[in-house]
Amino acid sequence: MSWDIVLFNSTEKIENIQEVNEDALEATNFSEILEKSFDVIIEDDSHRAIKGDDFSIEFFVPEADVSNTILNLYGENAIYALIEIAKKHGWQIYDTGIDAMIDLERPEINGYQNHPEYLKRIRDR
Repeated sequence: MSWDIVLFNSTEKIENIQEVNEDALEATNFSEILEKSFDVIIEDDSHRAIKGDDFSIEFFVPEADVSNTILNLYGENAIYALIEIAKKHGWQIYDTGIDAMIDLERPEINGYQNHPEYLKRIRDR
């Protein structure tokens, strides 16, 4: 299973993707933070592939900081890992698969019921 998500760095909560306040978006170096957040990263020019437990995350590194970036996810655990990183850095996630912003505090309402199980597994390590 693969799908795309968009990470946003915004000072305002994004409720509707069509009504994003561009003035509230802040440029950030998503790539640097993502690469520091995972142990296994495969680099090929500007392409990155993060390998995790039963998942991978792929993206291209932009030439400058950006206020949003698209990632291609493979495996359900990818979204769970990104939810935790987004919470830590104050980012927001738009999921193209469900055409909605993800509730980072309660991702199960977006259909991600396995999130608590993922967190427990990570904490038990």
